[in-house]
Amino acid sequence: TTAPSTERSARARPAQVQAIRAPSEEPVITLETLTARLETYLEHDAITEVQRAFAYAEEAHEGQTRKTGHPYITHPTAVAHILAGMHMDHQTLMAALLHDVIEDTGVRKRTLHTRFGPEVADIVDGVSKLSTIFQSRAEAQAENFQKMAMAMAKDIRVILVKLADRLHNMRTLGALGREKRERIARETLEFYAPIANRLGMHELRIEFEDLGFAALHPMRAERIGRAVQAARGHRKALMEEIAA
Repeated sequence: TTAPSTERSARARPAQVQAIRAPSEEPVITLETLTARLETYLEHDAITEVQRAFAYAEEAHEGQTRKTGHPYITHPTAVAHILAGMHMDHQTLMAALLHDVIEDTGVRKRTLHTRFGPEVADIVDGVSKLSTIFQSRAEAQAENFQKMAMAMAKDIRVILVKLADRLHNMRTLGALGREKRERIARETLEFYAPIANRLGMHELRIEFEDLGFAALHPMRAERIGRAVQAARGHRKALMEEIAA
């Protein structure tokens, strides 16, 4: 499977194209914000378990910061918030909050198994293993897709956490240098957008493609954005004239 043409995708959906967001433009998701979303569909006991995972992750990532300058815990919290928007179960949300602790803090899978149960530990471990796929650019694209498919067959929640992880990273791409920004954008268009498409997650695919286009072609994305805004203004004026 080849990467979609970013320019062609943008022309097909000009209203969706957005500029690269500055780090300060992406809202910081707090535990309170996450909890408010959880309260719309989860039971109290499940929310308590998610909050327990948050406390553990916050302690594990203590002293770590993102390129945005925010404490690292804001990233897994944002990932969990994205998944809560999909009404995912509490084990998935716990895994989202803990998804980097094995890779970045030295916490072992068996520790997570003891503290949070086998489901959460397996999801976190699966996400950590998927992360290694993209660390070596020498691997063939087809092989990467096979590994993704294998993980998908075992537990779809591993894929969903990884997709939400990449979405938040794309939303905060403005904190990175140009070379790294472009590498991550290409990777997103080559691997993540097609996977979202195969899962029928079209809004997610569109956001991946639009953010990827904006990262690779910022000036073109800005021009398209201005043109869309102008067209919206003309349409609004026309509707007001008709209504009058």
